[in-house]
Amino acid sequence: MEINTTHIKLIETAVLIVAYIVIKIVASKTIEKVGKKFLYHKSRIKIVKKIVNVLLFFIISGFILFVWGVEQSELVVFISSFLTVMGIALFAQWSIVSNITSAVIIFFNHPVKIGDSIVVLDKDYQVEGKISDIGMFFMIIKSTEGEQISIPTNVFMNKMVKKKNNE
Repeated sequence: MEINTTHIKLIETAVLIVAYIVIKIVASKTIEKVGKKFLYHKSRIKIVKKIVNVLLFFIISGFILFVWGVEQSELVVFISSFLTVMGIALFAQWSIVSNITSAVIIFFNHPVKIGDSIVVLDKDYQVEGKISDIGMFFMIIKSTEGEQISIPTNVFMNKMVKKKNNE
């Protein structure tokens, strides 16, 4: 029995799809585990999972294109053209990308969580209060005077933050 190249490509594609599903499940469970460990809000966990899933989808799509013999030079031209257009479009909206990236970094690496009392140290204006929400673009802090203050996540990442002992 002779196996032709189409059968091999179908098998490789099936393996890639199974690998994608497994990686997606493992990544999802890891994000859930990190979210529960740090007591993150469910909406925050959901957003990070979506970002990771989109990235995984594009990566696996690239591998599938290679399997089916799309010329590397053609693929490189397409990807570089696409990235150039996206780069120009996103350069105009750099703050959106910066906020999304900051929200993901805060999710995985920042020691603060919802309910923590913090002081955002700034030379001009200090913000003190309790974190009431951390979204993809803004962090909401309820001040000691009862005001709600929203800080863009990229600004929060670039400021020194003092976490107060919760009473």
